[in-house]
Amino acid sequence: MYSLSKKITAIAIATATLTLGACQTIDPYTGEKKTNKATTYGVGAAVVCALIGSKKNSKHARNAGLGCGAIGAGIGAYMDSQEEAMRKEMAGTGVQVQREGDQIRLIMPGNITFETAKFSINNNFYSTLNGVARVLAKYPDTQLMVGGHADSTGSATFNQTLSANRALSVANYLQSQGIDNTRLMSRGFGSDMPIASNDTAAGRQSNRRVELDIVAKNQ
Repeated sequence: MYSLSKKITAIAIATATLTLGACQTIDPYTGEKKTNKATTYGVGAAVVCALIGSKKNSKHARNAGLGCGAIGAGIGAYMDSQEEAMRKEMAGTGVQVQREGDQIRLIMPGNITFETAKFSINNNFYSTLNGVARVLAKYPDTQLMVGGHADSTGSATFNQTLSANRALSVANYLQSQGIDNTRLMSRGFGSDMPIASNDTAAGRQSNRRVELDIVAKNQ
């Protein structure tokens, strides 16, 4: 006879199977069945939570089970996990990790990324970008926008070109580390999006930056 925990697990898996089937659509071009990514993440999480709950004698399982409500959120949980991994990789590098809804933003200040007026990546910054690439490789269902930003020093044309080249340098390096180029976009914003005052040296340094916005792929 099944124990209660085994029954719960079996029901969760059966429900997951039915849910996946109900949420599948037919690709009009290929004729293949496809499942919405949000459904995949959420249903998969439900099964994981059921398995965790079935191990009632495991202290680790009980602690992990407390997070099942968040995990069941689907894409949000996928981004939660990626954010945690990215924060660990970026610890001590000078890169800020911010979370805005289901978007993760990395802010890389100019003093650690590029020399003044240049777009060749600093040698000591490669290891940081390697860390970014390691996390991205583990989470293939996200895409990345690399944005270059400049301070107000110099002409608008110069700043636009420099910021675009810096963004492209970062995107190209991530691609060289195995990140599929279909996941990568880059753009220069010149000095149009300051995050501090350009009237001070500290403010201009903050504005000279590269930002990496990580979002889930289109559903």
